[in-house]
Amino acid sequence: MTRQFCTVQDEGRLRIVTLNRPEVLNALHADANDELAEVWDEFAARDDLWVGIITGAGGKAFSAGNDLKVQASGKRRPNGPRGFAGIASRFDLDKPLIAAVNGWAMGGGFETALACDIIIAAENALFALPEPRVGLIAGAGGVHRLPRIIGMKRAMSMILTGRRVGAKEGFDLGFVTEVVPEGLALEAAKRWANTILECSPKAVRASKQASYRGMDEASLEAAMRTVYPAQQENIVSDDYVEGPKAFAEKRKPNWQNK
Repeated sequence: MTRQFCTVQDEGRLRIVTLNRPEVLNALHADANDELAEVWDEFAARDDLWVGIITGAGGKAFSAGNDLKVQASGKRRPNGPRGFAGIASRFDLDKPLIAAVNGWAMGGGFETALACDIIIAAENALFALPEPRVGLIAGAGGVHRLPRIIGMKRAMSMILTGRRVGAKEGFDLGFVTEVVPEGLALEAAKRWANTILECSPKAVRASKQASYRGMDEASLEAAMRTVYPAQQENIVSDDYVEGPKAFAEKRKPNWQNK
């Protein structure tokens, strides 16, 4: 399928989505976000795709965020229900997502990365929520996800100033998973994806769902006493038996996602 604003490459169980507007540093507008929402809808629905990676075309930017020129033209319309890049407001995706950040990740670009489970940053990566500098708020999750990930005080140092944070500081703050040399973010993201793919897909999704939903429970005890839907699905799956059986037989498990 020909897409206007992104490219999609499926490699076995892995889907790689590349934001493809390098002439504007991969800034996105509503039409691009709608296209990406369809891409991720398909990813979510397909049983043969287990892990996703999102990255940006060109070496300069992952995504510079909202296309302000479109907004300034008066042609801007609201994003769809899935939000920026089709994932910022997607709360029902239990398949793991990895952001491979090369260059700028500003505003909605940073919020897209924060919506992923793992962030791999090249050494030239720069992260910021500069919205207040142009009279806006980081409303695609930035003002909510960042404090939950790194704590309120450290998050405020970015949210209230719009300052830029490099890859190393992002790692020290706790929102970057790994820093790699410039040009190697996608390669490293694939390495992480392949490690995830060694695990049971149902167990991975159950673990992700329980981790995120458990954070919203009133207490640790409440979280631990809750059996979440994906967790129950994992318990009754064939793969729940295959894992221990493969271990006992000293072989690699043959995951069927059933």
